[in-house]
Amino acid sequence: MIKFDPPGYSELSTGAEAVCTRLFYAAGFDVPENTITYFSADILHMGDKVKFTDKKGKQRFMNREDLEEILGRIHYLPDGRIRALASKYLKGEPLGPYRYERTRRDDPNDIVPHQHRRELRGLRLLCAWLNHFDTKAGNSFDGYVTENGKRYVRHYLIDFGSTLGSAAFGPVPPYIGQEYVFDARHILLNILSFGLYRYPFERTGNIEIRYPSIGYYTSDVFHSHKYKSHMPNPAFLNMTNRDAFWAAKIIMSFEDSQLKTAVDQGMYSDPAAAAYLLETIIERRDITGRYWFRLMNPLDRFKVTQTSGKKQELHFEDLAVKYGFVSAGESKYRYRLKNSDNGNVVDEGILSGLSLPLPAPQELMKSSQDSVNGTWEMEISTSHGRDEKWGKWVRVYMKTGSDKGTGNFTILGLLREE
Repeated sequence: MIKFDPPGYSELSTGAEAVCTRLFYAAGFDVPENTITYFSADILHMGDKVKFTDKKGKQRFMNREDLEEILGRIHYLPDGRIRALASKYLKGEPLGPYRYERTRRDDPNDIVPHQHRRELRGLRLLCAWLNHFDTKAGNSFDGYVTENGKRYVRHYLIDFGSTLGSAAFGPVPPYIGQEYVFDARHILLNILSFGLYRYPFERTGNIEIRYPSIGYYTSDVFHSHKYKSHMPNPAFLNMTNRDAFWAAKIIMSFEDSQLKTAVDQGMYSDPAAAAYLLETIIERRDITGRYWFRLMNPLDRFKVTQTSGKKQELHFEDLAVKYGFVSAGESKYRYRLKNSDNGNVVDEGILSGLSLPLPAPQELMKSSQDSVNGTWEMEISTSHGRDEKWGKWVRVYMKTGSDKGTGNFTILGLLREE
């Protein structure tokens, strides 16, 4: 499948699609394989009995004049060549798009309503980051694939021409991402203010398009938690803070060098335009991480380790510190370990490091009275300032006990306060 840039905006939609396809794929979503290509219109030949629907709504065979009319609506490079996006056909028997609510009736494996799937609810944050505003069902695809003798439905995101600063047919309008196509709230604001209400981007005065190949894509007034797609999306409307934290971790996992590699695939001819796009993607990434790692407890990647003295410790990462949003020197962690069965507190305190000492088996026996077997809750809240204002907690669930009664801790899971 071949896609073109709109006249006057070379590289706009093809570049956006090439870049964002790779980023969404790296984030864990199935997407088409898209590549930038250049060719001359002279190599195009009509296939035999190609049917299409003309402007009058009549289905008929295509002729050379029809092809010339189509080619007259696309952008040509100064040397006469055409820049296009070549999109490889997706594997599998086409089943049509999927919806962002309910389930597929013809797929017995699809048992969780889509509006309650974390990967679709959290997708809202990824779409905000890359300004993917056209997340309608039509921009998805389900294929019935066969792999290793098994058949199942694979869910794809498709059509990334409306991402970054591109609206596929030209630069994206500045208000995109800040309101729905029909937004009752903004309509009411305009009525109550007698038309004097101004959008955030209007108040900054920064609405010019600096690079035609990039369009309007900025970090000046970007707020990931306020982002709106073109149309209300049922899954996006159900996004919880935990969903957003999950997505923010994925977004922040992209290193600058990896983002540059993705931007390079857009094959932008102007180095300044490519540099601006990379800078903006990085800035919007950091804005996203900074907000959600402040709103939610940013502790993650918990694991139990054993010291050389056979003592156990609970290790973790502070993502706010890791990505440089706060200082490690001003970060403290208040913890409390209690027995899940009887609620007895085994240990509590405040630490400044990223590891918590876990009680020895004899201490556990005092709490449970007769055994080291049991379940435990380690609740940790975080302070990232000198005023020791404690934020939300994260609770790590663990178990102890074995046939030998060693009292070793094993992590079962965790829960974050919203």
